[in-house]
Amino acid sequence: MISFIVPAHNEQASLGRTLEAIHKAARAVGQPYEIIVVDDASTDATAEISAQNNARVVSVNHRQIAATRNSGARAAQGERLFFVDADTTIHLRALASALRAMDNGAAGGAAPTRFDAAAPLYAHLLLWWLGLLMRLPGMAGGAFMFCTRKAFAATGGFDEKLFGAEDAAMCWALKRQGRFVVLWQWVVTSGRRMRGVRGLRMLAGLVRMAFLPGMLQRRSRVRKIWYETNREQNDSTSSSLTVQLLHAFMLLLVIGWILPWGLIPWSLTPREELLGQLRLGFAIFSCHIALVVWPCAYFLFRYLFRQTRWIERAKLAGLLALCLWCAWGATPVVIWFWTSLFHRFA
Repeated sequence: MISFIVPAHNEQASLGRTLEAIHKAARAVGQPYEIIVVDDASTDATAEISAQNNARVVSVNHRQIAATRNSGARAAQGERLFFVDADTTIHLRALASALRAMDNGAAGGAAPTRFDAAAPLYAHLLLWWLGLLMRLPGMAGGAFMFCTRKAFAATGGFDEKLFGAEDAAMCWALKRQGRFVVLWQWVVTSGRRMRGVRGLRMLAGLVRMAFLPGMLQRRSRVRKIWYETNREQNDSTSSSLTVQLLHAFMLLLVIGWILPWGLIPWSLTPREELLGQLRLGFAIFSCHIALVVWPCAYFLFRYLFRQTRWIERAKLAGLLALCLWCAWGATPVVIWFWTSLFHRFA
């Protein structure tokens, strides 16, 4: 049997679509399945909508995503566990690919995500780019994550010390149990957190978490990112001129960041010209972003010695070397920039 586990807190706005998509994909596969909605202290119609869509409701009061996922896994009867976010729409291709992966011996895996149409364009582009980068370590988010019951039990479940990034920790835990597959098929998730100023707050929060991972163990530090409660308000899209200008600025920033400037000779973009100055600015900005690779290298170093599979150790060693090379190259540029700025205004 296949068990779909859907953690939910005040998700009446999107839960119906999520459950309908799961039913459609699961029926097409033709295997026995169950849907478990883990209702984590909802105050809206989450439980009623779950029952209307033939899902079994497990009521909990954790207000912690890791513990809520684990409660669903304990209630599940299937040997194949699928963890689907309540605002995520899956389809047959992703489900069938995940089942084939586990049939071929994978311990688990996940699907990359795309935002729904309401998310700003810069968020779509940024998620696509980050999704490609995350294929290097073989990781994906937890919007659509799957594993065998045996592998889940061996990991001990999602780490309940974490109030965020528990899906990333589970990726690494599953990699120690066997092959972890990142599907090429993607699923669609809500982009409500990326709208307006909240998108900037989300990105800034993720950067802080990279440098200060201890904040992931304190709910108060990640509440505004992952533990919001007013879903209806978040689904309303602001059309103010300020927000539109902010989205346009972020789009230009993301495009400038991901462009392959290194393939363009500097002779074609002289620094005294506008294009050359823009290129230099994006290069300095990229070097600041690359500082995030330092904590990434630290985590890779830790997991290198925890990993028991030699093929994964080889991958981690290669990624660690790449991270150190990028971080080592970016750091002097950042130091030079701020030193020059200080001397100019001192």
